[in-house]
Formats: sequence, C-alpha cells, structure tokens
Amino acid sequence: MEKLFIKRNHDKRIKAGHLWIFSNELETIPDLSSGSVVEVYTSNNTNLGLGFYNPNSLIAVRLLKTYSTVNSDFFLDRFIKAYELRKRLGKTEMCRLVFGESDLLPGLIVDKYSYYLSTQILSAGMEKFIDVIIEALLKILPETKGIIAKNNSKLRVLEGLPLEEKVLFGDIPDEIITIENGIKLTISLKHSQKTGYFLDQTENRKFVKSISKGLNVLDCYCNQGGFALHSAKGGAKEIVCIDSSNTALAQAKRNAEINNFTNIDFIESDVPEFLNKEISRDSKWDLIILDPPSFAKSKKDVRNASKGYAKINRLALQLLSDGGFLATSSCSQHITEETFYDIIFREAVKLNIQLRLINRGSQAPDHPILASMPETKYLKFFVFQKI
Repeated sequence: MEKLFIKRNHDKRIKAGHLWIFSNELETIPDLSSGSVVEVYTSNNTNLGLGFYNPNSLIAVRLLKTYSTVNSDFFLDRFIKAYELRKRLGKTEMCRLVFGESDLLPGLIVDKYSYYLSTQILSAGMEKFIDVIIEALLKILPETKGIIAKNNSKLRVLEGLPLEEKVLFGDIPDEIITIENGIKLTISLKHSQKTGYFLDQTENRKFVKSISKGLNVLDCYCNQGGFALHSAKGGAKEIVCIDSSNTALAQAKRNAEINNFTNIDFIESDVPEFLNKEISRDSKWDLIILDPPSFAKSKKDVRNASKGYAKINRLALQLLSDGGFLATSSCSQHITEETFYDIIFREAVKLNIQLRLINRGSQAPDHPILASMPETKYLKFFVFQKI
C-alpha cells in the first residue's frame, strides 16, 4: 500500500480530526488511480490511518479514521454505529442514515425512507466499494426492498465521476409513503431532487407548525411542500405554495391530498417575481417561509449569493404583516451563520423594520456536525417576528 506524507507544519488541522487533506499539503502526488486506499503519515512518520486518494481532486485524501483493512467489516461497523445513533434519536422510519464525514464515511450519503434506501456517492474511493456498501447495508437492514443511487451532485464531477441515477438493489416504486412529524408524505425517489426529500429541515418544520395556527402562510421554494404541510397541520388559515418546478408542485399537491389538507394553493412561479407582484398589490402575509436552494456552491460564489439572499429577504420583509413571522434559511455551507444573520438584519434596517429573533435552528440531528470539520455544518434557519 502506498504511503503518503503530509508536509511539515501542515498536519495540525488533520491531527485535530479534520478528514480532508488537500493536494498542496502532500509532499508528493503519486501516480495512483482515483479511489486508491493509501496510508497517511505526518512528516515525522506518525501514522494517521488510511484514506481514499484522488490525484485529480483538490481534496487529495479523505481520511477514514481506521488503521485496518477497508472491507465489508469496516463498512458494517460504521453502519451499525450510524444506525444506533439514529435509533437513539428516534429516527428510524425516515432519516439520514449516513451523513458522510460526520459518520466517518467521507463521500457517502444514505437516506432511509421506510423500506427503501437512497444513496449518493461523492468520492472516487467510495465508488470503488459500492458492492461492499450495498452488502453491508442489507446486513443491518435486511428488510430493505430497494436501494437507488442518486448520483446527481455536481461534486462528483470534481472527483472525475459521472452523473447518474440507477437502481442498485430490488425495486423502487414510483411512490413511497412515509411519515414526518405525524404527517403523511409521498416520496418519489426516481423523480425527486438530490436524495429524495430535504430531511435536514425536519426539526425546523416542526417549529413552523407550532406557530402557524390561524395564520396566512406563504411558502416560497416549497419543493414537495414540507413546510406548507406542517403549517396546515398546525392550523394555518390559508397557505400558498410557490415553486418554479412543476414537478415539485405536483408532488406537493399529492402530499396535501393524502393528508386531506384543502386550504393550500399552489402557484408555479419564480419566487422574486411573485414577491414583487405581491408588493405591487400591497399584499400582507402573517408567515413567510424562504427555503431556497444553495446560492453558493463555492467560496467564489459568496458575494453573489449574499446579494441573492439579501434580495429575497428584502422582498419578503416588505410583505410581512405587523407581528408577522419570517422563517428564512440558507443551506449554503460557504455562507456563515453570522453572515446570513447580518444580511437579514441589514435589509430590515434599510426598510425601517424592527425584528426580533424567536428561533435559531440548524440541520436535524441525523445530520450531525463533526466538531473538527466546520464543513459539516451548513444549514442556517432563523425565525424573526416583525414588531
């Protein structure tokens, strides 16, 4: 097995538990195939364990925090530990079973929807072990009826991997019915974005449900309707869902139907365009939810992303009724919580609107944050009240 050495004075972050080694931190870049398992050492020959190597990626090595062989036993052990945590959290019906680096399985995502699993591989090393991964998953979840690979993330391109979606095991039905916070959901793994459903917002949706009684609610970037459904369950007066995707709206409508929610309307529209029209009509809403896709895929996008967040929050603030609530989120890892908060605060000041923060949320606990890797913390969620 090839040994790689980290440059002198470049190992402090790695010794503290970070799992990524960048190409400029290695003494040499060997001519090995992408996904090769390598041994990593400090410049003074301290063994840091095994990792997946990719000479074509800025992240040259993804450490696995193991010193033994990477085989079925390795994956089985990691999966058992990951599943034990989810069971302790009370999340077994629908959850993120494996959250990459936070479960010491860098580059691997596994979501569980009842008897079906949705996987996403983001590293060349994990790609080489896909058959072993499936075998290990079926050992801890023998009741699994189907596994699908949702390898549609552009991060795969950076690893030299193709974008693809395919069934890996069993059959995947067109519709899976599951439960979130007492609300029925239909999940279409074949046609949904990313790995199926945005499980990271589960706890934040629960909070929105708690404040929705009697309110007129506008759910922007509604996707499959998760926030709107929770508002309806919480007793909202009326709800309007906005999304530019007809496919997402069709799924949201279906979810409303199976829950017998009749007070939700669905509009296909660009969100800023819709908000501007509402401002021109002098409309007011008691609760506005902003859950946009990531505006910053990399650090170079931060400036434009900040402008994008400022724009949609500025428009939403103008539509809030007195005492109304703005539930706003950012899933852009490169936008810090402090930056996101400041963006909203500055826009409120410009509009002479006084806000108070009543809830600060993050990703659900089945998306744990590895303390040594700030990259695993990405979701920001604030609920402000206009006073």
